[in-house]
Amino acid sequence: QVQLVESGGGLVQPGGSLRLSCVATGFTLSSYAMNWYRQAPGKARELVAAITSAGDNTIYADSVKGRFTVSRDNSRNTAYLQMSNLQPRDATVYICHVTRINRGQGTRDTVSS
Repeated sequence: QVQLVESGGGLVQPGGSLRLSCVATGFTLSSYAMNWYRQAPGKARELVAAITSAGDNTIYADSVKGRFTVSRDNSRNTAYLQMSNLQPRDATVYICHVTRINRGQGTRDTVSS
């Protein structure tokens, strides 16, 4: 079954840290870039961080730069979001997301946690 399984969330004090993990099953994560989003109730989804398929390039939202680190271990089919110095404004739902494009077949789909 094609899916992304996320884990690692929880409750921490301001200034604390958490690491989110996102494991891909049913497909090979190393072929795709990984995006991390967050969405608070009643607000638009925000792109928090992204990492290329090889892990050689990353981008961050200004709101998390210097506090969050995105990484991946393609041998484990897993991506991570390390969150440090967490603040109350960071408390929301986080989503890992992959867009899969098959240029040969001209198809595109998305997989989210």
